[in-house]
Amino acid sequence: MTAKLLWTPDEAGLALHPLTDFAEKAGRGGRAAGYLALHAWSVDRPDEFWSEVWDFGGVIGTKGERIFVPGSDMVSARFFPDASLNFAENLLRPGATGDALVFRGEDKVAKRLSHEALRALVSRLAQAMRAEGVVAGDRVAAMLPNLPEAVALMLAATSIGAVWSSCSPDFGERGVLDRFGQIEPKLLIVCDGYYYAGKTIAIAEKLIPIVAALKPLKTIVVDYTGAAESVAAGLPGAVTLESFIAPFAAADIVFERLPFAHPLYIVFSSGTTGVPKCIVHSAGGTLIQQLKEHRLHCGNGPGDRVFYFTTCGWMMWNWLVAGLATGATLLLYDGSPFHPDGNVIFDYMAAERATFLGTSAKFIDAVRKEGLRPIDTHDLSSVRVIASTGSPLSPESFDFVYAGIKKDVHLASISGGTDILSCFVLGIPWLPVYEGEIQGAGLGMAVDVWDDDGRPVVGEKGDLVCTRAFPAMPIGFWNDPTGERYRAAYFERFPGIWCHGDFAEWTEHHGIVIHGRSDATLNPQGVRIGTAEIYNIVEQMDEVMEAICIGQEWEGDVRVVLFIRPKAGVELDETLVKAIKTAIRRGASPRHVPAHVLAVADIPRTKSGKIVELAVREVVHGRPVKNMEALANPAALALFADRVELRT
Repeated sequence: MTAKLLWTPDEAGLALHPLTDFAEKAGRGGRAAGYLALHAWSVDRPDEFWSEVWDFGGVIGTKGERIFVPGSDMVSARFFPDASLNFAENLLRPGATGDALVFRGEDKVAKRLSHEALRALVSRLAQAMRAEGVVAGDRVAAMLPNLPEAVALMLAATSIGAVWSSCSPDFGERGVLDRFGQIEPKLLIVCDGYYYAGKTIAIAEKLIPIVAALKPLKTIVVDYTGAAESVAAGLPGAVTLESFIAPFAAADIVFERLPFAHPLYIVFSSGTTGVPKCIVHSAGGTLIQQLKEHRLHCGNGPGDRVFYFTTCGWMMWNWLVAGLATGATLLLYDGSPFHPDGNVIFDYMAAERATFLGTSAKFIDAVRKEGLRPIDTHDLSSVRVIASTGSPLSPESFDFVYAGIKKDVHLASISGGTDILSCFVLGIPWLPVYEGEIQGAGLGMAVDVWDDDGRPVVGEKGDLVCTRAFPAMPIGFWNDPTGERYRAAYFERFPGIWCHGDFAEWTEHHGIVIHGRSDATLNPQGVRIGTAEIYNIVEQMDEVMEAICIGQEWEGDVRVVLFIRPKAGVELDETLVKAIKTAIRRGASPRHVPAHVLAVADIPRTKSGKIVELAVREVVHGRPVKNMEALANPAALALFADRVELRT
């Protein structure tokens, strides 16, 4: 069935789009040659393509002669082996004026930092870090809300060549130690508390054992709720941020230019099957990949105002901050996106004249289910792009964006991950948007869909793979000197080929549909079914708030079990169960129909908002969940344990 066309790019606007400018400057025939030809060149000639991205993005540094050196496999390939640069230098562009960062902390805090003020703050922070003995390669770890100070602290650390790692302050003690305990930070930066849903959340008590276990050289407390001095007084070796930088006046920043592959970030997998993997990303690979996405795919540049709803514990924060390298203003938000109600984000976007609005698929669905229609209540005329990630965006949510949020907008459903701090597939401004489809593969990304035998398939579901090296591949995992765990994570399913763990399908428009995670794929009677196929149907029913689906091992096979969280006042009775099964049978196939449909009061999710099918599957089978600290609401798992209904 042909997907519905929802949006076609405006020809006049595309003539001015950075992607068009790039294609013309690269001598690729501009738009006339088409995106498929541009993409083919970008993967066939990585030396030419990435060199052009460096030049077009205005990367500050020494490029060197060699751009791409193939290896014996994807892991051993090298990009820009002769280059030197500094990540922070590229984000703190000289001559930039106006707002650099705008911040809202619910209705409690509002801040605005100019580019000049941001550079001054970074200068003072970097001097203070150097005075503490921080050098290139040291780790600086932060447990912070999405504050302007978080951005400044990251820039200060990376200006020295230190490695930045962050999480959000809602992580529990075990969750923080499972992450930062592996990387032994020299400096630990924390907040004095945070705001959520109108409440002030104190964290001083859980900071005591965290600091005692990590034993950083110094702990720095950022004032957010007004309690920094008292929190610092209760922690050994702690000072407030103000005290930390007090001896230093703003001066020229000393940027350490280091090799392209020098480590920049350590980020963590959010799975619930073990201690989080510590994924190490390079300064050069992260910068050039994210510059490519911000400039060419999203069109962000000077004068733009870029927002993504994220925390410092989700890789979208690392992606968002790179927007500074384009000359754009970043709009930061911390707290609940539904306090005091579901309009708060749209209020912010309208007030600050956002041009790029990024959020999660779950947020868009929640706005739809709340019955809100920002298209009728807010002036979003400045918004050029709406981006969605975190989970597959349902066809109904595609429709809602155009019917309920903004009619004339480029809806960019994107998919990638913490593993690459960027996207494999994403928005393409030259192409139309079809209901339920991501537009296509990113430039420079040799994305394909393979069946179980490693053969490319179109119009069939399979594993999302990337068949050629790209700059944003991780350097490796922390404390994995032989690279054994890194290779096992991505290159074992199809030897030597990056297998991302997504269950995907190419469409007739050269777009792609993500059907869920491969490791959460259902296999009743040997047929692979993506969980998103079921969610797209059942979550559109008025009676259902949200759902989670697993495969239960049963009598030598696997059967589908669906849990739903009904809307308030709705009872999951036989009539509703029958309606759900009928809808799934009609909308998908008889094989998709669950053997059981059960009600739960809550559905467990990670701190970045992703539902955790694997954790639920483990609980249903009576197996332990090893990384409970990855969950925002771990108590919800008890709702799935020892269900009598699943014994027959």
